[in-house]
Amino acid sequence: MKKLIVSLAFSITAMVSSPLLADTAVLAGGCFWCVEKDFESLEGVSEAVSGFTGGTVENPTYRGNHAGHYEAVKITYDPAVISYEQILEHFWVNHDPFDARGQFCDKGPEYLAAIFVANDEEKKLAELSKQRTIERFPDKTVVTPILALTTFYPIKGNEIHHQDFYKKSPVRYNSYRYACGRDKRLKYIWGDDATV
Repeated sequence: MKKLIVSLAFSITAMVSSPLLADTAVLAGGCFWCVEKDFESLEGVSEAVSGFTGGTVENPTYRGNHAGHYEAVKITYDPAVISYEQILEHFWVNHDPFDARGQFCDKGPEYLAAIFVANDEEKKLAELSKQRTIERFPDKTVVTPILALTTFYPIKGNEIHHQDFYKKSPVRYNSYRYACGRDKRLKYIWGDDATV
């Protein structure tokens, strides 16, 4: 009986600590350290994992070959708490949708912003969210693409220090974010809607 009670308590604890129904979204918004932090601060998001997607090179690495890949984040969220549409709203106000060369101080193809969609429903919702941004800024060109999701490669091995970098190295992270001008630019673009 004691084993049954312990087993039941363990099962209930596991159910409470992780959402029974979880969805994922994959987004690129420049430096994955920053995107990870921006999303892990949202209620309903249980995890944001830094990695690469969008390219054809298998097993890309930060210091090695990641040609064609975007720095991206795979966000796990509870749809009963936060919707995919809300995830997209948060994404738009946390990147510069007009920069075709990268994001903030980081330039190059790996730092471009993008929404990666896994199915037709995500594509439809992403296109609607992009259209709202286009209508909000009629005198600017929104360059953030909506792309089909390919394999997502999480950061791992001897590069795992990039995961949760904002927690592991807060002084370096905050110095980088400030020097890169990310929050200043977001406030300039989005005004009070910026979540910085």
